[in-house]
Amino acid sequence: MEYSAEHIEVLSDLEAVRKRPGMYIGGIGIRGLHHLLWEVVDNSIDEALAGHCNRIKVILHEDGSASVEDNGRGIPTEMHPLGKSALEIVLTKLHAGGKFSKKAYKVSGGLHGVGISVVNALSEWLEVYVRRNGKIYFQRYERGRPVTELKILGETDETGTLVRFKPDEEIFETTEFRYDIVAHRLRELAFLTKGVRIEFIDERKNKREVFYSENGILDYIKVLNKTKPKLHEPIYIQEGSNSTDVEIAIQFTDTDHEVVLAYANNIHNDEGGTHVIGFRAGLTRALNEYGKKKLKKYTPLSGLDIREGLTTIISVKLPEPQFEGQTKTKLSNSEVKSIVESIVYRRVLEWLEEHPDDANKIIEKCQTTRRAREAAKRARELVKRKSDVATLPGKLADCSSRNPEERELFIVEGESAGGSAKQARDRRFQAILPIRGKIINVEKAGMVKVLKNQEVKAIISAIGAGMGNEFDINRIRYGKVIIMTDADVDGAHIRTLLLTFFYRYMRPLIEYGHLYIAQPPLYRVKKGKKTYYVYSDAELEDLMKRIGNADVQRYKGLGEMNPEQLWETTMNPQNRVLVKVALEDAAMAEELITVLMGEDVEDRRRFIMEHSKEVRNLDV
Repeated sequence: MEYSAEHIEVLSDLEAVRKRPGMYIGGIGIRGLHHLLWEVVDNSIDEALAGHCNRIKVILHEDGSASVEDNGRGIPTEMHPLGKSALEIVLTKLHAGGKFSKKAYKVSGGLHGVGISVVNALSEWLEVYVRRNGKIYFQRYERGRPVTELKILGETDETGTLVRFKPDEEIFETTEFRYDIVAHRLRELAFLTKGVRIEFIDERKNKREVFYSENGILDYIKVLNKTKPKLHEPIYIQEGSNSTDVEIAIQFTDTDHEVVLAYANNIHNDEGGTHVIGFRAGLTRALNEYGKKKLKKYTPLSGLDIREGLTTIISVKLPEPQFEGQTKTKLSNSEVKSIVESIVYRRVLEWLEEHPDDANKIIEKCQTTRRAREAAKRARELVKRKSDVATLPGKLADCSSRNPEERELFIVEGESAGGSAKQARDRRFQAILPIRGKIINVEKAGMVKVLKNQEVKAIISAIGAGMGNEFDINRIRYGKVIIMTDADVDGAHIRTLLLTFFYRYMRPLIEYGHLYIAQPPLYRVKKGKKTYYVYSDAELEDLMKRIGNADVQRYKGLGEMNPEQLWETTMNPQNRVLVKVALEDAAMAEELITVLMGEDVEDRRRFIMEHSKEVRNLDV
């Protein structure tokens, strides 16, 4: 095939975005869709961080559009040297804005994205209203191109910007914003930007919430730990060093799990970074310094001893954040580590000396963790991956492939379903691990009890990467770990227990996209010689309208399917439906697991009552 200069295409900025949207927003699924909204919201939050905005309103409209309004300075509308208004430049040019020189913004959360121009390019239409210089300006765009001139609609004494946009159905797999995702992100932003009132309205559901926090992350940590037994009141640190502002809330709880939420310029850093490394080093130094000074026969603590039961929120704001890692949100600025470590060491040591009773509780908790860790060492060694195949669980039907990327592990409940799965699978790359009944609820059990549970030990051994703080994602034996349970209430319960275990003890498996849930069919429908497999009641209703009367079989469990049916519907990569387990909101996940799987019965009852109307599928 001929290839010459005439074959070289030059796309405009917005054509490039529409051609390869995944490069700019990470994908065209639910995550990419909400990324559009975050880009617009971040612009308003940046105005708040700059001290020019204290009110933001977000509306999900009935026509599928979304709008964000703030009382900031308003996007500049004056003529730009390029011959167009500054507003049009911002909306049509990539990498155009006021956040590069730091003259207009000291810090910016928008640096992680590519700006409102991408929102404009990927929207069916976008309308912008600017209140500035005593006037109200308006302009409309369609698929990134202006279809009106910049107009003056009237006069006003106020300032601010309102952007309303409708995501383009030609681009996205879904254009329906999810209330829970938006509400949790806005609540998070309200905690991270104290003093800013964020109003959220969903016209589709006739719902309204207002998010506001006077005390910021100090309020946030109280929400995260509201159902947990706490050892002390939160430690709060706010201090600046050079151009970096550090805000940290710390609280030890009488639980087995660590919760760390880290942010840089309000961007959630899923994989942590230099601010988390600095925090842990400073906290460990402070506790050991205090212990050596005040306690007799003190045994120094390691970082692992301190993490258990610790809840921390770390928020840093800096002019030029640098990110790396799997999700591109791991903070890598080297200077941040020493800044955070120094502040945490000094301020925590002061707090410990001022609160000796609480300090002793924390030290004792950490020493207990150290002793439990040493006592559990032998148990952990039993479940670590070893080269000897004999250490794998006896009931594991392994696959022959040696390539972890193509290997799949199906965790199946019950001997009957396990037997069918073993016969149905492709032995080359699919392994089957049957488990018996419901595994232990790890949210209520300690590490030692968890390690004694035979089903948990089998799962840890099969996956082969350890558990907890020692889990190493690089050692996993399977590229996909797939939970395959019956499509009923018991199956959902088993699935929930497994998800809780993976979240608490193998969280990187979720964060790096290796955990999946199989979707077996609910019904088998026969009409003459044709057979249909149906995965929901709505799908069944639609099918019956199309084909009329037919023979319908409701599958009560995986074991009811013969191996051929199980392969064709649930295990065959060509036909199956897998749901990837993703961690969209770490704070939301933490709160849900604590409430639904924890010890507080009253809080769980209250949650169920509040959300009972939202239940869609409930077997009776």
